[in-house]
Amino acid sequence: MYKDENRALAALLFDGEALRTIDDYEELYKPRETHDGQMITRLGPSPTGFIHLGNLYMAYINKKFAKQSGGACYLRVEDTDEKRAVEGAVDTLIDGLAYFGIDFDEGAGQGNIGNISDTDSGEYGPYYQSDRRDIYRTFAKELVLRGHAYPCFLTEEEIDQIRAGQEEQKRTPGIYKGYSKYRDASLDDVKTLIAEGKPYVLRLRAEGTEGEFRSGFDAVRGELKLPVNFMDIVVLKKTGMPTYHFAHIVDDHLMHTTHVIRGEEWLSSLPIHLNLFELLEIDPPVYAHATVLMKFDDETGKKRKLSKRKDPELSLTYYMQEGYHKAAIEEYLLTIINSDYEEWRAEHLDASTDEFKISFEKMSNSGILFDLDKLRDVSKDALLRLPAEEIADYLIDWAYRYAASEPELSGIYEVLSSDKPQLAQILDIGRSGAKPRKDLSYAKQIWEHISYFYDDFYKITDDIPEHIADGDAAVLLKEYIENHDINDDRDTWFAKIRELGTKHGYAAKPKDFKKNPDDYKGHVGDVSALIRLALVGKTTSPDIYEIEQIMGAEKVNQRILGFLG
Repeated sequence: MYKDENRALAALLFDGEALRTIDDYEELYKPRETHDGQMITRLGPSPTGFIHLGNLYMAYINKKFAKQSGGACYLRVEDTDEKRAVEGAVDTLIDGLAYFGIDFDEGAGQGNIGNISDTDSGEYGPYYQSDRRDIYRTFAKELVLRGHAYPCFLTEEEIDQIRAGQEEQKRTPGIYKGYSKYRDASLDDVKTLIAEGKPYVLRLRAEGTEGEFRSGFDAVRGELKLPVNFMDIVVLKKTGMPTYHFAHIVDDHLMHTTHVIRGEEWLSSLPIHLNLFELLEIDPPVYAHATVLMKFDDETGKKRKLSKRKDPELSLTYYMQEGYHKAAIEEYLLTIINSDYEEWRAEHLDASTDEFKISFEKMSNSGILFDLDKLRDVSKDALLRLPAEEIADYLIDWAYRYAASEPELSGIYEVLSSDKPQLAQILDIGRSGAKPRKDLSYAKQIWEHISYFYDDFYKITDDIPEHIADGDAAVLLKEYIENHDINDDRDTWFAKIRELGTKHGYAAKPKDFKKNPDDYKGHVGDVSALIRLALVGKTTSPDIYEIEQIMGAEKVNQRILGFLG
């Protein structure tokens, strides 16, 4: 099967290594017991320490496809680049994704589901690529045995010179046939160079021709016309560890990944990956390249990719600190993942998102516009579907996690957690009826809406309504207290306000004032706004009657008396 010269080269390059065979690994990692249609997907992040919206976007797509098909989604940490690895990055990733409801069925750090752990869980590990070195070297050795890989001793300086010459000649830059003097080096020359301690990489010996094309398939884009790979890409680095190109090929095969769903920046590498599968004579998974997230640039007015440097909203930490609920994030992600989701949601207002099945056919193949304002609007609808008690729990949890880090939020965890049933009542104000209020969007904004309720955070931000005549404010508020009865029903309560207003020259109805403004100082709405200002510190708020019912008579009186000084 193997040529003698290839056997000799493999023996030299992997001398002294007690490597298993590919057949050994095929036996160790047996095919999964899956039925037709079940999808095995994965997320393969690098542990760089920066977890961003794109991680969540891709994780959600992979998890959703796996879950709706009855399959599995696993986490594999691609940490073969030691220079980029950051300590604690995996825990940060797992914790961040879990915060938004994304967990994995197996993989790195999944030994204790729901808790951060360095323990793998699953039959196809290790799930850290740095622990799979011998596996990659076994498959790399196979490429050498088949004559598809060679050691390349080119220095960085030599590679730079090659690229400079290619640019002058307007050739495609890279190392390929005709540009590596070691591509067909003799075994004796290789022995000599190794004996001299010359560092080397293992390169693919590509047989493709520049300008040649082949067919391919992408689940999002359909049939593709792809260039044939002619690049002698690096398979193993000088450290002996694999490149991403090679490692993910081996892992996706042995872990029996059915679908590789990744960002479209990898689409240009698809010819290389398909070439590697062919040379190893193993079947590739289905590839699906999701489009990138973009935004409108305020300076240029054009769409551009979200930038780590320019856009704080790219970081997942931003959404955690602002306090977006996982249900809101999920709703928004679905609107940008599949074009028919919003139509489905309009027809299924109370349905679980589990009932909506995403599809590759409905995914965009051009840049998706990420709109923070739309996320906030979607969040308002999503929170309206949640019980107030659940929003209270999430608000308390957010305050516990993030409030201490911001001085202006200091102490809010203590007040929010002091009476959770009352907090739920506050959050539930105006959420029932034919036209429920929809102004709660994310935790930090919700706190701004309800902070008035807590004495330590109550502050007056608005002026007395303009139609309240000089000297009337104190008179109106004092009489309001004198006649106030917390046990009044809504109609009786408002009738008292109307009576109070008309007694002091204010129209019983806003339309009466509008029709004859010279006959009145203002109208009953101005009187209500004055009461609201005294109670909550501003002239607009949810239903003031409900607020009073939650505050109770004593607190209502204290607030108004305090306002009067």
